[in-house]
Amino acid sequence: MIEWRPKAFEDRNKIFDYIAQDNADAALELDDLIEERTQALPSHPELYRAGRVRGTREMVLSTNYVLVYRVKQRTGVIEIVRIVGARQNYPGGGRRISERTEPVDN
Repeated sequence: MIEWRPKAFEDRNKIFDYIAQDNADAALELDDLIEERTQALPSHPELYRAGRVRGTREMVLSTNYVLVYRVKQRTGVIEIVRIVGARQNYPGGGRRISERTEPVDN
């Protein structure tokens, strides 16, 4: 099962809107890619690299975007935490993602 955190869903919508301003087809392609890859995660949840924030993993979607997720071991739920720009200072100043969300369910 896959769960999207509200911030990740907001990231996805903002990215779509930003790209669609210049190229609606490219926005749809990226959104389809996000859907396809996230739906495949339950089959291979550990496929992608360990994340920069403890307890997360990172899936490179394109040269511009990285999807951050975590696997809740007890429940098998895959939680999509954020979609960030590849050049973004992530997790960046202030609190880390792990401090803004509930603890990892291991």
